[in-house]
Amino acid sequence: MTKTIVVKIGTSSLTQPETGQLALSTIATLAETLSHLRQQGNRVILVSSGAVGVGCARLGLTERPKAIALKQAVAAVGQGRLMRVYDDLFTTLQQPIAQVLLTRSDLVQRSRYLNVYNTFRELLALGVIPVVNENDTVAVDELKFGDNDTLSALVASLVEADWLFLLTDVDRLYSADPRSVPDARPISLVTSIKELADLQVQTGTQGSQWGTGGMVTKISAARIAIAAGVRTVITQGRFPSNITKIIQGELIGTHFQPQPEPTSARKRWIAYGLVPSGKLYLDSGAIAAIVQAGKSLLAAGIKTVGGEFEPQDAVQLLDTQGNEIARGLVNYSSNDLEKICGCHSKEIPTILGYIGAETVIHRDNLVLT
Repeated sequence: MTKTIVVKIGTSSLTQPETGQLALSTIATLAETLSHLRQQGNRVILVSSGAVGVGCARLGLTERPKAIALKQAVAAVGQGRLMRVYDDLFTTLQQPIAQVLLTRSDLVQRSRYLNVYNTFRELLALGVIPVVNENDTVAVDELKFGDNDTLSALVASLVEADWLFLLTDVDRLYSADPRSVPDARPISLVTSIKELADLQVQTGTQGSQWGTGGMVTKISAARIAIAAGVRTVITQGRFPSNITKIIQGELIGTHFQPQPEPTSARKRWIAYGLVPSGKLYLDSGAIAAIVQAGKSLLAAGIKTVGGEFEPQDAVQLLDTQGNEIARGLVNYSSNDLEKICGCHSKEIPTILGYIGAETVIHRDNLVLT
């Protein structure tokens, strides 16, 4: 049966840790594995990090640049080199590829989000393997994905993939970092969002010298993907051929079981595609109404408003401790919400001087996170 498979490979797997030079044997095996999957009729997308790391090696830089302008310049040098290597290897295997560079703003606007979806759909229908990376050359900090783990999960969600593979420098998820805690317990299967929340506390945030990721970003990516119904696997990047074995049923790496009833594509866009402009802190009654009863958010349940935003912007809904509960598209600006938070809906016209929506966020525009 044909599957849609998204594979993300990190800088730590693509490069030699000592020098930052490309690990060509790993990349060649990856190209062979993905080409074979494509020949079997599967739809395959590769999300590849490495542009900045390859650019550093190309320019003789001994550490990853921190200044945004320098990082963007180095990424421009590295991306061309990285695609040349991929194109040479995939061409040898008679597999066409395409470069797709994305920024967060490509997913923020609904029309552009749908355009990206249509581009992927056409490329996959043509039998092409899209090679995706964040467009580091033009991305600004406020509209960066931050890491390709998040990008790969959003792509997997967008195309409604069956599998997302996060290839990294450890063989699976552990209860602690096995490089510093010898008796760390390996974790083979994660079955619920609740387990993810528990695991997040136990993982380090540090990526490799040349990369930006870490295990926390992979768990966050898994949360996005499984909400979309995508089975997600963290496994060793040095052995890309394991991808085929895993699809055939071998329990290699850490598997994240997808939610049985995925959230709708539009709600996934609201939850993960948009960048929140503000925060609404809710009382316990409003949280219960949203989480347990699936209700809309009313002004009466809002305790505090944070940030500046306009109607139809995305906002985070938080409890009083600052834990995120949900996200949604708001019907009022932050200025107006400051005036009506904690008030009954029937008081809104009197306070604001106009008849607005009864709900601050309608349940159709609200998604639990």
